[in-house]
Amino acid sequence: MLKHTYLKLVEMQEEQAKRHLEEVRVIHSEMRGYKHDFHHHLQALKGQLEAGEVERALAYIEQLDRSLQSVDTLLKTGNVTVDAILSAKLAQARSEGISVDVQANLPDTLTLTDVELSIVIGNLLDNAVEACRAAAGRRFIRLSIRMKGGMMYFYLLNSAGAKQKKVGSLFRTGKSGAHGFGLHRAEAILKKHGGWVKYNSEDGAFTSEFLVPAVR
Repeated sequence: MLKHTYLKLVEMQEEQAKRHLEEVRVIHSEMRGYKHDFHHHLQALKGQLEAGEVERALAYIEQLDRSLQSVDTLLKTGNVTVDAILSAKLAQARSEGISVDVQANLPDTLTLTDVELSIVIGNLLDNAVEACRAAAGRRFIRLSIRMKGGMMYFYLLNSAGAKQKKVGSLFRTGKSGAHGFGLHRAEAILKKHGGWVKYNSEDGAFTSEFLVPAVR
């Protein structure tokens, strides 16, 4: 029974990760489309202004502005999958008034699969946003992802509420069920690839970091 429940949770996590990846790939595609169309937009505006159609040009700009508001700036880490995951998650954080600072530089190909990257990074960022919601005062997320030799190093610092108590190797989150299970899955994925993950909770701040072999 327990094994069946575990497998069901694993399957649910992977399905959620696949859906999330599809959503962020759509964002990535939209951003590439806007970049491709930018020259055409400039040409259209130039023609309208040269023809003296100022009102029409202003309406065109307003329409572009509305469409761009739904797509945040795409991060460029060097890895398309990580770009898409971070862009979607951090856009959500910014929309909630959380200050975000990111420094990331990665190779295009990593040992972790796209689904594994989504589960691991997605869950840690979800927890950071959740912790920021409970924080008093300034809310922030500071993220660094870089290579250390052939290893991928991830360090995340975010604002939080009161110091949390550890339960085993993890900390309790405000959510339970599949969300809490996601943290265990992230830890299991990193360990499977020969990596490690650790967390630290203090009053007002929480840190998450992991190191995992990254080059195939």
